Amino acid sequence: MKNLKNKLFLKGLVYDAIGMATYAIPLVGPFLDILWAPFAAKKMSEMYPGKKGKVASAIVFLEEILPGTDIIPTFTLMWLYTLVWKKETSSNEIIIEAEVI
Repeated sequence: MKNLKNKLFLKGLVYDAIGMATYAIPLVGPFLDILWAPFAAKKMSEMYPGKKGKVASAIVFLEEILPGTDIIPTFTLMWLYTLVWKKETSSNEIIIEAEVI
């Protein structure tokens, strides 16, 4: 599991760096974003399957296609949200709900 986390993190850093690099190329950068945005969205949905991956895919597409937003590290933020900030119950935990009268 830890290896998968590290692999996702490194891939995310690379994709964020590529997305930011297009911002650094004058005049050509915005046209590269037209090609990069759909590719980044596809990679995001592959890296994070399910509903949260689809939402993140749409967000990364918009972030890459809109001018001036390339500096946002969307892949890294998704990694943080999924594997650091988001607390999901594990399969070993038992949740007991009691009705208060």
